[in-house]
Amino acid sequence: MNAETNNKAVLIIGAGEGNGSAIAKRFAREGYVACVVRRNAEPLQELVSAIESEGGRARAFAIDARKEEAIVDLIDQIEREIGPLEVLVFNAGANVPSSILDETAKKYFKIWEMACFAGFLSAREAAKRMVTRKRGTIIFTGATASVRGGANFAAFAGAKHALRALAQSMGRELGPRGIHVAHVVIDGMVDTAFIRDNFPKVYTDRMDKEGIMLPEHIAENYWYLHSQPRDAWTFELDLRPYMETW
Repeated sequence: MNAETNNKAVLIIGAGEGNGSAIAKRFAREGYVACVVRRNAEPLQELVSAIESEGGRARAFAIDARKEEAIVDLIDQIEREIGPLEVLVFNAGANVPSSILDETAKKYFKIWEMACFAGFLSAREAAKRMVTRKRGTIIFTGATASVRGGANFAAFAGAKHALRALAQSMGRELGPRGIHVAHVVIDGMVDTAFIRDNFPKVYTDRMDKEGIMLPEHIAENYWYLHSQPRDAWTFELDLRPYMETW
C-alpha cells in the first residue's frame, strides 16, 4: 500500500486511556491520521473505533518502543503506507514508586528504558524524516519528576530528567532546521481510571473544585504547541490545576 500524498500522520507513543487517547482524538479532528501505539493492541481498538465514529482516521500498532528495530520499522511503515509523519508525541509512562533502599538494578533500568530510551529512539527516527522536509513537531510528555525528584521516585525522576535533557538538546539542534521540539510538564492528577480507583476521596473532592486535569484540556495544549507560528515557539509548557502547590 502506498501512502496518500495528502495524508498527514501523527504518532502517539503511549496512547493510554487518558492523555494519549485524548491527544490522538484531538489531532484526528484536525484531519491527521492518528497512529497510536501501545505494547498491547487490544485496548487500542476501542480508541480507533472512537476516532472513526467521529469521522477521523486512525491506525493501531502494538510494539515495544524500547526496541530499536521495532521503532525503525514502525516509522518506515507509517511513511510508506499512511503519509508523512508530521507530529510525534512521546507519551510513554513509567511512574513506578520504590524506596531507593529496595530499588533493583533491573527495575531501575527498565524504567529508564520506558521513560527515556524509548523517547530517544522514536524521536531520532522521526527527526530523520522531518529534517528532509524542514518541518515537523516533536512533543515529549514530562511530569513533576522532570524538574523535581521526589522521595521514592529516584528511578522515575532520573528517567524524566534525562528525557527533558534530550528534549532540550534536540530543540537546540533541530529548531534551526524547522523542527519544533517541545516538552510538557504535567504537574497534577489527571482524570484516569487509576486516579479514580486508587484515590476516590481525593478524586471526588478535587473534581468538585475543578482540581483534576482533564485529558481533553491537556490535549488542547498539545495541539496549541503544534499550531504555533515558528517565530514564537514554546519549548517548555507546564500544566497544572489552579490549586496545585508548586
